[in-house]
Amino acid sequence: MLKTCSQHELVEAGCDEAGRGPLAGPVAAAAVILPPEWNHPLLNDSKQMSEKNRYLLRDVIEREAVAWAVEMVFPEEIDRINILNASFAAMSRAVERLSVKPQLLLIDGNRFRTTLDIPYRCIVKGDATYASIAAASVLAKTYRDDYMMRIAEEYPVYNWQKNKGYPTREHREAVMRYGLSPYHRMSFNHEFEQLRLFERPAENQKRTTIKCETTIEKFKN
Repeated sequence: MLKTCSQHELVEAGCDEAGRGPLAGPVAAAAVILPPEWNHPLLNDSKQMSEKNRYLLRDVIEREAVAWAVEMVFPEEIDRINILNASFAAMSRAVERLSVKPQLLLIDGNRFRTTLDIPYRCIVKGDATYASIAAASVLAKTYRDDYMMRIAEEYPVYNWQKNKGYPTREHREAVMRYGLSPYHRMSFNHEFEQLRLFERPAENQKRTTIKCETTIEKFKN
């Protein structure tokens, strides 16, 4: 079972991201505050869970968490500030959107930068260690997957419904054949940049907030 907290005096929020490595689509991050001693037998690092269990756990987490929020940073901003800073930005924005202010952040990974005035701890393999980080990994992963499924309907040639934007052989071959879409990250596609077919639509350049019940409505409509 995962650890329920790293200490017992402060309100902790677990933070994790999904989508640092893909050629296309946003990087997503979530922040989750769980009730004291909360855990679930199916909860684990989202990468180790089946898709069915991730979505089952998402419903449980959203229903039982003290607070949760998800944010995404899109390709135009990723290209401008780089993927590492985009990941930090997405996590910071998710924390800012929490309805309860945490007193300590548990960050999955070995480094973090933020302007938030909240102390934090970086934990390597934190999503396989602490329940709150694992819960954040589930939310970040599932909401990013939902987004990729939606834009896959616009550009079916890249098979994003299956590869979720990651650099599979099939995805790279599709870029070579059809060029780049507005959803591709130019900084991840230097060798393909001359194949770019479309300009990014204006709406892709806006910050998108995904949070609580508004998230459910956005992706179920």
